[in-house]
Amino acid sequence: MKCVVLLSGGLDSAVSLACARRDGAVLLCLTFDYGQQAVKPEIQAAAAFCEYYKVPHRVIDLPFLREITTTALVTGEDLPEPEVAYLDEFSRALEDAARVWVPNRNGIFLNIAAAYAEHLGAPAVVAGFNREEAAAFPDNSAAFVNAATAALYFATQNHVRVISYTQNLDKTGIAALGRRLGVPLELVWSCYRGGSEPCWRCESCLRYSRALAAAKEE
Repeated sequence: MKCVVLLSGGLDSAVSLACARRDGAVLLCLTFDYGQQAVKPEIQAAAAFCEYYKVPHRVIDLPFLREITTTALVTGEDLPEPEVAYLDEFSRALEDAARVWVPNRNGIFLNIAAAYAEHLGAPAVVAGFNREEAAAFPDNSAAFVNAATAALYFATQNHVRVISYTQNLDKTGIAALGRRLGVPLELVWSCYRGGSEPCWRCESCLRYSRALAAAKEE
């Protein structure tokens, strides 16, 4: 299977890239710059994974999305730093999700990737969604994947579909899958913030560190 992969350099997308390489030919990986605080380490992590797996990499600049995004991922203000015990509390998760929401982010990413896929003759776009965050982020859900595939059937001549190897897994399951596939997890960047080292306080860091610890026990 030929595909284009959405690659942020985080856990979900890195493991998804490994799955796509296992199952076929990755023609291109795309990383997006929409003004997020972590854009530099995300690009560096994505580039490192592309070098490791020997696949082409391209960074797409989205200045318009930067202009209309005022949430904490871009401003850096009031980033969620929940206690680990509250990560799975639904009401808290919804509140935190609202603080880092980017307008139609995954919809935009998938449509751009589908255009590249059609151009390259690839029938699929691979995205790293997960069950754990789908409760608060509907654009991580299986329903979203199915709806996006249905829309792209009409939007692309070769009927590009969306594949998410990780959508039915929580973060621990994804980390465990990554270990089984030999993914170099030391290259992952899962922090909402930029800088040379992860903060290990934001929600993304906490979910990642919890998943790594739990996966080791499996």
